[in-house]
Amino acid sequence: MLPGQTLLAASVEGIRLWRAPDHTRLVFDLSAPVEHKVFALKTPRRLVIDMAKTQSKVKTRPLNFNKTPIETLRTAVRNKQDLRIVLDLAAAVNPRSFMLGSNEQYGDRLVIDLYESNKSTAKTVADVVPRKGKLRDVIVAIDAGHGGDDPGAIGPGKVYEKKVALAISRKLKRLVDAEPGFRGVLVRTGDYYIPLKKRAGIARKNRADIFISIHADAFKLSSVHGASVYALSRSGATSETARYLAQRENRADLIGGVGTVSLSDKDPMLAGVLLDLSMTATLNSSLDIGRRVLSSVGRITQLHKKHVEQAGFVVLKSPDVPSILVETGFISNPQEARRLNQVDHQNKMAKAIFSGVKGYFKDAPPVESLLVAQQKKAGTVYVVTRGDTLSEIAHRYHTSVRDIKHYNQLTSTRIRIGQRIKIPRSS
Repeated sequence: MLPGQTLLAASVEGIRLWRAPDHTRLVFDLSAPVEHKVFALKTPRRLVIDMAKTQSKVKTRPLNFNKTPIETLRTAVRNKQDLRIVLDLAAAVNPRSFMLGSNEQYGDRLVIDLYESNKSTAKTVADVVPRKGKLRDVIVAIDAGHGGDDPGAIGPGKVYEKKVALAISRKLKRLVDAEPGFRGVLVRTGDYYIPLKKRAGIARKNRADIFISIHADAFKLSSVHGASVYALSRSGATSETARYLAQRENRADLIGGVGTVSLSDKDPMLAGVLLDLSMTATLNSSLDIGRRVLSSVGRITQLHKKHVEQAGFVVLKSPDVPSILVETGFISNPQEARRLNQVDHQNKMAKAIFSGVKGYFKDAPPVESLLVAQQKKAGTVYVVTRGDTLSEIAHRYHTSVRDIKHYNQLTSTRIRIGQRIKIPRSS
């Protein structure tokens, strides 16, 4: 080092750009953590990012700023030791910046999120509430795990979990949309990241009846294989694998620069009662849907466990929307990674998932849905499963025990597994 030169603490090794529906994300890959500050300038409109004791080693390959508020990106040395990055902007933005530490895929990173200030997400009552007397579709929210700067697990041959999850999710949406009485909503429509808690929020805004998170995760042993279905656990994970996967997925929330929601401002007893009441019915529905999906998936691929597992996945913690997480296989297993990357297997997986979901809602259609009207018109035959009672079946189909008994010429309320019960058309 020559006299008068300063030893720089870090360098920018790369710059990546991601475009989401409501913001643009710039990621600076760094050799070490840096101190930084971000401020805006007007006339002309610019955003300045200063990194202390940092140099740029980025090759001058232009980024594609199409459909972003960024027009150009310029760099310069400041005070002989700092790096200044200037973004020339076409529109006003609300910036947010944060550092991310290294993980399995990346080193240290500086993330700059640019939220466009003129974007409006306000909805009218008519947008979210069906008009009185108008029948509605069953809304299936489909969440492709990871995305953008978070690739998820990476399997042999560089099979990326985020790509597999999005491919299966898109195929699942097409199947849902093609079924009368159902409508699919993709939580993530492209290659960008959404914070975990925001994913459930998107489902809620769309008044989803079910939230399905699609993954293809990895385990520390490449021999581990098989598909799994998870529901939320309030008392802890049900297996070592479940605990490991939940921790891995929950750590991904750091990608969004957010923390967990706290109930510390609520009375402890009140908070506990509210959570318990709101979660019980939702969790029971999640487990029911999960069992059906697991059974259907087991017909087209091997299962990791033959029962629905439960773990503390953040993305499943919605108190009012039944939620399941489907591990379509272990991408760390060479054979499963190869299958998961094949279009034919992705189609089979999407069909299997929807078969389980469709079966549940055909048996328990939401009030004021098209499915209820279809069943009233065509009549329905229900096959009794373990744990069913005649009163529960009557409640599910919005009829009475008396009408079901009369319609099926039953002399008592006793039913048996496998028995076919005709639901009155007038119900």
